[in-house]
Amino acid sequence: MKKIKFSLSRTERGVKRSYAVDIVMYGLLLLFGIIMVIPFVFAISNALKPLSEFFYFPPRIRVENPTMDNFKDLFRLMSDSWVPFSRYIFNTVFITVVGTAGHIILSSMCAYALAKHNFPGKNWIFALIVTSLMFRGEVTTIPSFMIFSGLGLVDSYSSYILPALASTLGLYLMKQFMEQMVPGEILESARMDGAGEFYVFWKMAMPMVKPAWLTLMMLSVQSLWNLGSTSYIRSEELKTLNYALQQILTGGIARSGTAAAAMVLMMIVPIIIFIFSQSNIVETMSTSGMKD
Repeated sequence: MKKIKFSLSRTERGVKRSYAVDIVMYGLLLLFGIIMVIPFVFAISNALKPLSEFFYFPPRIRVENPTMDNFKDLFRLMSDSWVPFSRYIFNTVFITVVGTAGHIILSSMCAYALAKHNFPGKNWIFALIVTSLMFRGEVTTIPSFMIFSGLGLVDSYSSYILPALASTLGLYLMKQFMEQMVPGEILESARMDGAGEFYVFWKMAMPMVKPAWLTLMMLSVQSLWNLGSTSYIRSEELKTLNYALQQILTGGIARSGTAAAAMVLMMIVPIIIFIFSQSNIVETMSTSGMKD
């Protein structure tokens, strides 16, 4: 009998090869996803553990006797604070909302001018912005304190909010995104139809860069929500929620469960915001020119 040979066409080989690549890619994504979610799951399990289970070796994710006592102890310690705990919450929410809104508006307006207008010194200004990204906040702590002290802004909400407004990362992100995603022809057509410059910016440019400012919102909220004590604030009534929790949790090993419960509470707000804006964040990172 003659042997019948079967051969696959190039198209069929390509389809099979693409299926294999897809399986490998999805497998790697699943693996990395599990690795990234383990710390969050571990934090939740620690918050539900009784104190006796904290000292198991090796550490266990599974909780044998889940309890809510850690959260009860945390709220009891909060209520014993001599400054009303609602004051710490108000300070954090106020700083986060005002700082985030101001940062988005100012960064967007400056980015619009740099991306869509020509004026003398434009390239030098952008070069300074890029250079400023190399400096961490610790480097500018002393100069910032001297400036705030000279302006009389120590012990005020301004010492929290002004550094957030002056962050250049948001300006760089918005500028790069506007250059790529906002066509100059559309803006020029609107000006020729009689639209004012602020109308062009707010009603036309800003909707086009929605993924960018949603990403900026998430980054700013995460930074301000987790803001702790600073050298500019001495009054206890102006301290933040993160600072209050850190002070409560200085009890050592006996408060390990309470510390885990506090960590979960501090993670909730950034995680919720990330879940609702994750698709926009991915789009921003893929098209904003961060690779330049």
